[in-house]
Amino acid sequence: MLKRMCTAKIANAYITKAELHYEGSCGIDASALEAAGILPYEMVLIANVTNGRRFETYTIPEAPGSGAYCLYGGAAHMGAPGDELIIMAYGYLNEGELAKFKGPKVVRLGEKNKLK
Repeated sequence: MLKRMCTAKIANAYITKAELHYEGSCGIDASALEAAGILPYEMVLIANVTNGRRFETYTIPEAPGSGAYCLYGGAAHMGAPGDELIIMAYGYLNEGELAKFKGPKVVRLGEKNKLK
């Protein structure tokens, strides 16, 4: 049996831009994606700590080191610049993988969305 597990998380991210007229998704600093092991265009669950909303979308890499966390398209309705986000990726693990799984890779951001 496969179990859906949280495999990666980016915490303490603050929205820098919300642009409604765009294809849609969430732009994330490519350095943070890489540090967390989240791939470009991977599906993620985003929790807006500021307003309590949760939504699924996919990642679009923003310039590495930019500190950019952008909501595009319909996702722009889910938050505003300055809102705090937690970005979570999931994977399906089998029994063998579960036995070795120690929890998600967690990346916590510092001031101005920079990697700590």
